[in-house]
Amino acid sequence: MKAEIITIGDEILIGQIVDTNSAWLGQVLGEEGIEVTRINSISDTPEAIIGAIEGLYPETQLVLMTGGLGPTKDDLTKQTLAQYFGSEMVFREDVWDHIVELFKGFGRTPVERNKQQALVPEVCEVIFNHKGTAPGMLFRHEGRRIISMPGVPYEMKHIVQDGLLPLLRDEIDYQIIHHTLFVVGVPESVLADRIEPLEGEFAPSIKLAYLPKPGLVRLRLTARGKRNDDLKGDIQRAVQTLRKAVGNDLMDGSNKAIEEYLGEVLTERGLTVGAAESCTGGGIGAALVSVAGSSAYFQGSIVAYSYDIKETMLGVDHNTIVTKGAVSEEVVRQMAEGARKRLNVDFAVAVSGIAGPGGGTPDKPVGTSWIAIAGPTRTIAEKFTFGKVRERNIQKTIFAALNNLLKEVEYYSA
Repeated sequence: MKAEIITIGDEILIGQIVDTNSAWLGQVLGEEGIEVTRINSISDTPEAIIGAIEGLYPETQLVLMTGGLGPTKDDLTKQTLAQYFGSEMVFREDVWDHIVELFKGFGRTPVERNKQQALVPEVCEVIFNHKGTAPGMLFRHEGRRIISMPGVPYEMKHIVQDGLLPLLRDEIDYQIIHHTLFVVGVPESVLADRIEPLEGEFAPSIKLAYLPKPGLVRLRLTARGKRNDDLKGDIQRAVQTLRKAVGNDLMDGSNKAIEEYLGEVLTERGLTVGAAESCTGGGIGAALVSVAGSSAYFQGSIVAYSYDIKETMLGVDHNTIVTKGAVSEEVVRQMAEGARKRLNVDFAVAVSGIAGPGGGTPDKPVGTSWIAIAGPTRTIAEKFTFGKVRERNIQKTIFAALNNLLKEVEYYSA
């Protein structure tokens, strides 16, 4: 089954809000074997709404529209759909009763304007919204299902999960499986040179996509086929092919962000971590605490930007800083070991670098970063040379630090 998503609202087009609805829908529909072929964001005008419907791909069987269903004059979706499908608007007593009961739960009484929400096109099938006042409206037209839903994310999600998907599951004889791996510190072009000669080993069901961001490239394997096809087997065989091409640089994130996957590994093994940060200014700590439940393994981060803080808070030797420089293997090792001791953690990651745009030297150009990991049995350090753009250097250092920390945790636990 092929689907298109239409999001309605000027607030999306002018960048006032981010369209998280489409991202969620794409993920959920893919898990159900429904392939999203296009996402279209449009303004809340009759012309834009009708144009989007008339411009659907011929093979589209399911259309999910979100937004434009409020009780105010600027929400025009419902009236436009009624006009397009040649239907009268009717007042649904069951929808109104639902709204009244919903308001009772809030300890409120609906006002006259709320009755607008009980007016729906006569030809639609109502899917009740137990999280809000605007119902979902399902239209059947020329072999397609077109469902209009409110743009409020938790209302839309409820309608999809509890109302729409149960109607569709019996008709879906298709599956889509995604599996994402990642590589830190290897450029996309280098990865492609390693992988492309072996892509012929992939099963016909497999498609590989490169998803680069500063410091990291995600490799997304997608398998498509019938419900009874061994797509999981195709995915696992493709993973082994990638491991043959990429080697130890390939990390299996199980479709998760690196900080989330790292958090799962730490939690599973009962290990704690901390950080000592110079050039990243707290970015490593921010990435770690962005994961729910991180308090189980993350103890804290010491942002040691100045020489004095490196010495007093982390125990870095003054003479080492003077003779070797703050951006050096010796200093970053001492930072990691000092953070491990000071924070009382199993592993500590430390970073020191020249993010730019100034501060570089011939020996240590802008983009130089040293990263160290201190653990129960050893301390390791690695030098990276990134680019000349400050923001990208900081982000690349964060990713490289998390990646090296993950590798060291897995090495220790092996």
